[in-house]
Amino acid sequence: MGKKISSEQESDSFENANGEDIVDISSGSASLNNEEETTESEEALDAEKDPMEMLQDDLKKKVDEIAELKHEFLLYKAETENFKKRLRKEKEDFSQYANEKLLKELLLINDNLERALSAANPTIESMKEGVDMIIKQFDTFLEKEKVELIDALGKKFDPALHEVLCQVESEEHEENTITEEFAKGYQLNGRILRPSKVVVSKAPTKDAPETSDKEESSEVPPQSSD
Repeated sequence: MGKKISSEQESDSFENANGEDIVDISSGSASLNNEEETTESEEALDAEKDPMEMLQDDLKKKVDEIAELKHEFLLYKAETENFKKRLRKEKEDFSQYANEKLLKELLLINDNLERALSAANPTIESMKEGVDMIIKQFDTFLEKEKVELIDALGKKFDPALHEVLCQVESEEHEENTITEEFAKGYQLNGRILRPSKVVVSKAPTKDAPETSDKEESSEVPPQSSD
């Protein structure tokens, strides 16, 4: 007859039909139970934690957050100050060198003026030709800078474009017509750079009718009584 196996041996190991051992899971179950007990104990400790300690922990977190925000604010403030300084420096440089391009163009015109004056044995005709060339060069310079001439002579007076220097009586022109131009006016991109200085016509004054100085007296001279 077969040999009897005790209950303890049955719990430790089992054999299948082929004689192979089956793994005993009793020890694994015990370890899982230990972990669950540890988690439960930690939760119990948290539940039993002093409320004052919890408040102190929350306060420490808030203090750390405030310190971090303060650090970020100081960095932002420093960047803002640096930006303001850089912007101020660029503004100063722009105000100092904004007219550099214009001045270079004017220097070229000045060079031609000096050449015209330093020419050997200049004649009136040569001087006139030189001045005409310089005026054309100056007109080209103004055109490049979007400076336009204000048309004034023969036009109706416009206070937005013209400045009246005086008025003259004229029978040939309608009233408020520009008859002379002392200085040309210019505008830059539609904005008045300088108004035209002009003379404006006005209607001639009418002479008052002449009255006769000799008028016959209608009064009868008094008669003397004897």
